[in-house]
Amino acid sequence: MSRIKIVFVITSVLYFASCSSSRQVTTTNEQNVHPDLVKKEGILLNKKVDGFHGIWYMNQPLDNEYKFKYSGGMGTYCAKHNPFAIYRQEVDKTFFCYGGTNEDNSTLYHMVSYFDHKTGKVAKPTLVLDKQTIDAHDNPILSMDRQGYIYLFSTSHGRSRPSYVHRSAKPYDINKFVPVDATKIEDGKTVPMDNFSYMQTWYVPDQGYVSFFTKYNYPADRTICFMTSKDGKEWSAWNRIAAIQKGHYQISAVQHGTAASAFNYHPDTETKNGLNWRTNLYYVQTKDFGKSWQSVDGQKLDLPLTEVKNPALIHDYDSENLNVYLKDITFDPDGNPVVLYITSKGFEAGPKNDPRTWRIAHWKNGQWQINDITTSNNNYDTGSLFIERDGSWRLIAPTADGPQSYNPGGEIVMWISHDEGKTWTKVKQMTQGSPYNHNYARRPVQANPQFYSLWADGNGRQISPSSIYFCNQQGDVFRLPTKMNTKMMKPEKVN
Repeated sequence: MSRIKIVFVITSVLYFASCSSSRQVTTTNEQNVHPDLVKKEGILLNKKVDGFHGIWYMNQPLDNEYKFKYSGGMGTYCAKHNPFAIYRQEVDKTFFCYGGTNEDNSTLYHMVSYFDHKTGKVAKPTLVLDKQTIDAHDNPILSMDRQGYIYLFSTSHGRSRPSYVHRSAKPYDINKFVPVDATKIEDGKTVPMDNFSYMQTWYVPDQGYVSFFTKYNYPADRTICFMTSKDGKEWSAWNRIAAIQKGHYQISAVQHGTAASAFNYHPDTETKNGLNWRTNLYYVQTKDFGKSWQSVDGQKLDLPLTEVKNPALIHDYDSENLNVYLKDITFDPDGNPVVLYITSKGFEAGPKNDPRTWRIAHWKNGQWQINDITTSNNNYDTGSLFIERDGSWRLIAPTADGPQSYNPGGEIVMWISHDEGKTWTKVKQMTQGSPYNHNYARRPVQANPQFYSLWADGNGRQISPSSIYFCNQQGDVFRLPTKMNTKMMKPEKVN
């Protein structure tokens, strides 16, 4: 048996044992998966790594054959982190980040690389930060300003660990990142901005940055917020978007001056209580950098929203006893929002909560039009929606059954709609016969057809190595090299 396999087997036994011993903590609060997840401050490293290796992660052990609520290769986890990749025409490169790890999966590395569209090669990745945790909720996201500086936002899962902001030392360069002493306004004073969760940061030319994120216990368990910055260093006060009962998950998008959030909520009732309940679908938007907020039909909203029934509600799934899992949000050519999500009967993995229905909510002709795409077999199957110039709507997602059936992910499939999401056709199964499930297929900002979606794979039922993949617009799949002895290397095409 090879050294890496021995290390993974030993780590797996210890990892699962520690998880089982902390079962009570795990089931009551997702931010404390087990005690080993809380470690010291991150370490800035700025060193090259000879290959691409994604983090493996699990959450909440279950007493059934599926082992975990969710698990697997989580290098591009989660849907509430964005963006992971950005194409810049000025240098014809797609820059991307991911959650990496060492050979025994004992810590989370914040990794940055790029794909050179001229050569078809990928750069040896830079290990920017050792986050000192194995929690993939601390995965990084990146943003880029007009000058080409790369900003890396290092998130935290709750309040037990610090968050960080780093910036590339040079424009369009991944070799060195320097700390940014980010600040925010709190009670009229400038204070350090050193903790944020589920970060989504978008650069708006001539205006600066807008960020959607979560703050714990503010006052809800998970309060969704918004902030802005002109330079990525000095940030505004944190404005709460919603704090309904136990809180929310949100996904966001920015286009043509509109910044928008779609979110669900966690009920706090006798029959539905806790973060595993998540239901309803809401939408809010701002067209003036957060000075005022509206529902999709222009009704003025006073934030934070605190009532279950409010003008931002897209659909009442609570009354149907369905959970809502957010996947992606974008806009059609007319600037109308389109939300991608899954509904299911409950949080646990396995067939009892089928069907997991992929759905589109599209604001069109003064109303929300909701249409089904397909079904898959896990709540955490995650993909991205592309609305293209020729009018095609394209979904790249793990909707085909994978080797670890009913665990997160599966085989990656491409779906196409030519009628604005009303009907869908499966046009290509992009992966097949895989040893591990593929998951969290992410859409780059200004995605180039050569590098159209980014994801990772991993075993859904036991700790495993995890590779990083991307595809082109036609659905050809490429695996990033796990071993590199040169600065640039061509990815391996997956048959």
